[in-house]
Amino acid sequence: MQDLNDMLFFAEVVDRGSFAEAGRTLNVPKSKLSRRVADLEARLGVRLLQRTTRKLSLTQAGEIYHRHCVAMREQAEAADEAVAMVQTEPRGTVRVSCPLTLAQTTIGPVLPRFLAAHPQVRIEMLVTNRVIDLVQEGVDVALRVRSNLDDSGSLVAKNLGETKGVLVASPQLLQRFGAPHDVESLRNLPTVAMSAADGRASWHLHGPRAAEFDLQHRPVYTADDLLTLKYAVLQGTGMCVLPDYLCSDELRRGELVTVLPGWEPRVAMVLAVYASRRGMVPAVRRLLDFLGANVVGERIVPAVVA
Repeated sequence: MQDLNDMLFFAEVVDRGSFAEAGRTLNVPKSKLSRRVADLEARLGVRLLQRTTRKLSLTQAGEIYHRHCVAMREQAEAADEAVAMVQTEPRGTVRVSCPLTLAQTTIGPVLPRFLAAHPQVRIEMLVTNRVIDLVQEGVDVALRVRSNLDDSGSLVAKNLGETKGVLVASPQLLQRFGAPHDVESLRNLPTVAMSAADGRASWHLHGPRAAEFDLQHRPVYTADDLLTLKYAVLQGTGMCVLPDYLCSDELRRGELVTVLPGWEPRVAMVLAVYASRRGMVPAVRRLLDFLGANVVGERIVPAVVA
């Protein structure tokens, strides 16, 4: 049978850059590591490493095999941590950051249930719309709403679900200015928005048959809080793109209506971002599992979990 230790030895040799350094990390003689990797290559029938007097380099086959070895190592560590999590009662303080509207509508209502189930855990939640530097600010988990992962860098992102934006207005606004019949006529309606650089804002909309449209506009009112903007939309100040979880009740009651149905912004992901899977304390891991199981439903549609 295949000795999985050989896969661990090979991953460490590659990651440490030498047999000597890997030997010190693993507390295994360099000669033994070299022999085990050579035996592994013989069994696989392919060379994994190019050896020179100065350095080691991976062959094409070695690059592929190394990825699988690293994945095996992480899965083994995750298995140990999963058992430890079952055996260890979560305790301690977990620092979380969350955008204001998401905290008020979705996260705030469910976190008390988590605390009730884990009485030895404390949560410190920083409610803010600014981007948090997890390492610099000592935050364990940052909740974010993003259309992509471009600003996640080396962080790990757990996808909690999806939310879509809805272009909404009050019925009174559409009575005053007329309901738009195409995307060009959207320019006839006043708008409110989160921000406006030099007085201008833009919404990228997707329509039927893969059509796209950039609506350039000058908001009559800007605020960096979506709930504040919703109040303005309800009173007929302007139309706005709001997340579905923030306006579903008003749409159902007819207090807001969808503007130009069929045209809508890109779907966004609700992410829990954290520094690393390795060394994660039970309280943080349990919170991530809780959020993955509970931040779903009619307000946020379940998506593929990373």
